[in-house]
Amino acid sequence: MKITPLKIAGAAVIQSEPRGDERGAFARWFCNQELAELMGDKQIVSINHSRTEDAGAIRGMHYQREPALDMKFARCIRGEVYDVIIDLRADSPTFLQWHAERLSPQKMNMIAMPEGVAHGFQAIDPGSEMFYLHTGYYAPEYEGGVRFDDPAVGIDWPMPPTVVSQRDRSLPLLDASFRGLQA
Repeated sequence: MKITPLKIAGAAVIQSEPRGDERGAFARWFCNQELAELMGDKQIVSINHSRTEDAGAIRGMHYQREPALDMKFARCIRGEVYDVIIDLRADSPTFLQWHAERLSPQKMNMIAMPEGVAHGFQAIDPGSEMFYLHTGYYAPEYEGGVRFDDPAVGIDWPMPPTVVSQRDRSLPLLDASFRGLQA
């Protein structure tokens, strides 16, 4: 696995390095030992899957507040997505900055997200599927979100949004009262 740090501290793109022969290919998707520097003493406790039917649909931008902060790894296993993270950590030099990566099975890449970032994506292909690894358990009472079109962040989505859930469209815009998350 090749790990490339991103400008957002603790975030990285992880590139699987497939080995192939006449039968096809084999690639490691996750390895505690190889990812130990990113993960520290955290362990994967939950694995989730999503399918997004429409190209242009956006899911996100979601996060968990204290005490339910969690690190995530996201990989596209079908189709292609424009995967986005926003740094929401109050003490971070990249506070409110965002980063995006195109994820696909062909690229064999995934993005690692530290605690304290919001995550979402736009499906580039219909029927895109995502696979997520989490170091924390989902706690709905600590869930938060940033609206996908929040001008305080200014995400440059590659396509016009086609479908956004009512829940995600109803997320509040950030204002001066948002001081960030303690991660």
